[in-house]
Amino acid sequence: MKNFRLKELRLKNNIQQKELAELFDILPRTFRKWETQEIDIPSSKLIALAQYFNVSLDYLVGIDDVPNRKNNQ
Repeated sequence: MKNFRLKELRLKNNIQQKELAELFDILPRTFRKWETQEIDIPSSKLIALAQYFNVSLDYLVGIDDVPNRKNNQ
C-alpha cells in the first residue's frame, strides 16, 4: 500500500493499539502487524476501521488524500 494511514489515524485520535485490538476483536500483535503492513487486513475489518475513524477506504489505504469526500463536496 502506498501510504497506509492506520497508525497516523490511531495516533491522531490518541488511541492505543491494545484498545483498537480489543474493539476489533483481534490480538494486539495482529493489530501491530496491520499497522506495519506485515499482514493484510480483511476487507470487513478495513471497512470497520474506516467507519470507526470516519474516513473513506481510499483515504485509509492511501489512494486519496481527502479523508472523506462525501463531507467535502
